[in-house]
Amino acid sequence: MSSQPHPLSIAVMGAGSVGCYFGALLARAGHQVTLIGRQSHVQAIAQHGLRLQTATQDLYIPINASTDAANVAAADVVLFCVKSTDTEAAAAQIKPHLAAHAQVLSLQNGVDNDERLRKVLGTQPVAATVVYVATGMAGAGHVRHFGRGELVIAPCPMGDEIARQFSAAGIPTEVSDSVRAALWQKLIINCVYNALSALTQQPYGWLVAQDGADAVMQDIAAECKAVAQADGVALPAGVDAAVAAIARTMPGQLSSTAQDLARGKPTEIDHLNGYVVQPGQALGIATPANRLLQLLVQMKQASADSTIPS
Repeated sequence: MSSQPHPLSIAVMGAGSVGCYFGALLARAGHQVTLIGRQSHVQAIAQHGLRLQTATQDLYIPINASTDAANVAAADVVLFCVKSTDTEAAAAQIKPHLAAHAQVLSLQNGVDNDERLRKVLGTQPVAATVVYVATGMAGAGHVRHFGRGELVIAPCPMGDEIARQFSAAGIPTEVSDSVRAALWQKLIINCVYNALSALTQQPYGWLVAQDGADAVMQDIAAECKAVAQADGVALPAGVDAAVAAIARTMPGQLSSTAQDLARGKPTEIDHLNGYVVQPGQALGIATPANRLLQLLVQMKQASADSTIPS
């Protein structure tokens, strides 16, 4: 007779929509989950529980929540979900409190956050994780799920156990030694859709329906693929199909960059299109489409932060 797996203790550092969604599923499956996030979310969750709204359910899940990074102390697994711009600062916050065995999973946009985490966390086990999910915060302590929800984890000491337990909790999870290629594929998808969605404040399905959009999207993707190839990244064979599939599988989704701009929050654009521009310069590859999108989002951010002199 097989014994039941022991529930994991899980901390979510940076409990925005992605962290809240996965945290909710894990808590519902019986794992001990603590969300570490903003005061407004923590207060709402303390009062009512975390509201999880999906296409088929709308429920409140009892879950621990705190603003204090010290709450990673008892965790077996840390889902590290902060914005790429905050990686080093948030890593420094959790470093003194991590148990030696705690596995840190970077569930972040961009392709180099795991390396940046290791520079701060030293010998702590860190694994890059590719996230395929469409979510958004609909209010304080209220996460909405729009589609998908899979994770792909780089090989790590607890990888197989995490994959088993997360999959049992309704989060399809696999361990793969091709995570770097998968992260680059996701970066290309983000470069194609995020800035355009942000600048127009329109979802993916609307974007692809516009005359001329397909050619521009192909230009953006081609630049990204050229930089990846020059950097020695073996991209998956189906990268073009994966880019096209996003608009079909998530037609109503606004990008995270669009959500950030709408709320007046800093975006991750320098770690998305900007991340392609930087090595492109070093490798001698022109990236005019990505450079323009990076600048336009930066300008949009700056204009929201300033007033026009009379």
